[in-house]
Amino acid sequence: MTPAELAEVVLSAAHAVFTERGLDRSALPDSTAVERPRNPEHGDYASTLALQLSKKVGVPPRELAAALAEQLGRAPGVKSVEIAGPGFLNIRLDAAAAGQLARTIVEAGEEYGRSDRLAGQRINLEFVSANPTGPVHIGGVRWAAVGDALSRLLRATGADVGTEYYFNDAGSQIDRFARSLLAAARGEPAPEDGYAGAYITEIADAVRSARPDVLELDDAAAQEVFRVEGVQLMFAEIKSSLRGFGVEFDTYFNEKDLHDRGELDHALDRLREQGHTFEADGATWLRTTDFGDDKDRVLRKSNGEWTYFAADCAYYLDKRERGFERVVIMLGADHHGYIGRMKAMAACFGDDPERNLEILIGQLVNLVRDGAPVRMSKRAGTVVTLEDLVDAIGVDAARYALARYSSDSPIDIDVELWTRATRDNPVYYVQYVAARTASVGRNAAEVGLTRGDAEAFRPELLGHEKENELLKALAEFPAVVATAAELRGPHRVARYLEELAGAYHRFYDECRILPRGDEEISDLHRARLWLNDATRTVIANGLRLLGVSAPERM
Repeated sequence: MTPAELAEVVLSAAHAVFTERGLDRSALPDSTAVERPRNPEHGDYASTLALQLSKKVGVPPRELAAALAEQLGRAPGVKSVEIAGPGFLNIRLDAAAAGQLARTIVEAGEEYGRSDRLAGQRINLEFVSANPTGPVHIGGVRWAAVGDALSRLLRATGADVGTEYYFNDAGSQIDRFARSLLAAARGEPAPEDGYAGAYITEIADAVRSARPDVLELDDAAAQEVFRVEGVQLMFAEIKSSLRGFGVEFDTYFNEKDLHDRGELDHALDRLREQGHTFEADGATWLRTTDFGDDKDRVLRKSNGEWTYFAADCAYYLDKRERGFERVVIMLGADHHGYIGRMKAMAACFGDDPERNLEILIGQLVNLVRDGAPVRMSKRAGTVVTLEDLVDAIGVDAARYALARYSSDSPIDIDVELWTRATRDNPVYYVQYVAARTASVGRNAAEVGLTRGDAEAFRPELLGHEKENELLKALAEFPAVVATAAELRGPHRVARYLEELAGAYHRFYDECRILPRGDEEISDLHRARLWLNDATRTVIANGLRLLGVSAPERM
């Protein structure tokens, strides 16, 4: 019995109690939930329904709890119900009801853990969006891992998600990039405000190879060639790096397109219609202070140039006009100041900033080796890049390490720890269970042990303490997935998988799955194989949500 199924049993019992007592059934909720008690000795699950309904119907909570407990005690699969405190219900399942979960999981396969909790929500999720002036640095890599995992979680809970990379291919940073490439091609030092590193020379050489005549052009024409060709090469490299990291986007959106299609003018017209723009000092402003911003923002300068903020406005409006109800943007640690102005901007368009716009801020990441930060990339010169991180610890470890912590917490990634083949390496600890459960399956086949027909499964045999502990952990997976999606926290899945791995190891150590020697294969062996395979299913499903592999061998 899953927690969701038990919750339905509890609600059904409440309906029966209300009918017997003539209570107002309109006070009953459409759904309820059960949760695992903090102390396992208190039972398998706990319900607070009696406390929630007591005031609504004027019945003392313990009296209502007693009636619910009596009704629940008659339900199939419920072993006992105890009343605790002011009216908590502590519920124990019989072994058969608890053990049925193993079959449910195996039969559900990849669908176990998925739900329609966020069905109907259309979400645009933008992450990474690194400038095309250099390789993706380690801060952007964090968003690649977290953002991709979050998109998987949102889809697993029913949301319609579009992932997006915003490509800043317009503005002064691109001019500096082009001038840096031109300088490198001429063998000159990088401009004072330009970009340095071996990658600049590599790209400059690639442009010269494609355009041998580029240095014969005048400065303006040469710089334009390096701008166009250089940005294309850099962006192709960024996309290739992310693809190698397991991250693909539904949409790569070019900022330049906003300018070329006149979308900044369109956004300005909409803001004028809403009555939130004004002219001052020859410039066009947006009165964001009306909605809590610390100062009003310039949209168009007195010289006619658009500001970066104007492009932000146009890009937000473009997403909304493409039908996305909620716009989620992941930004780096240095972007806290953007939250107020972006929320105010959404309000200026007539949107609800709390419903239509969500901004997540990620904190810094350090790569550490031998206790000291790794600060320099051989190629980028000043930062640690995606390739540096993958070269140091591998894709699986990198994705897991970056997704394992709440994104609003700074993290240090210890190269020694994350490459160690021991249990203190979290990703190894979890992947080892994936491999061990697969190994058990192979060994079982060799001795002729199979799960057998589902109808012959004997769940009541799974009565050992460690079997019960593992079943409880497996039952939590759907709720963990839903919570992680709603709270934008993929780290909750990683931490859950580590707890599940611990429960499996304890089960494996105390409950033999395979027969010994000439021992006859029994229904208990088959039941435990169901439980083993259910664990592999959940481990694989959870790792898939993080974009991490579930190896069959290690």
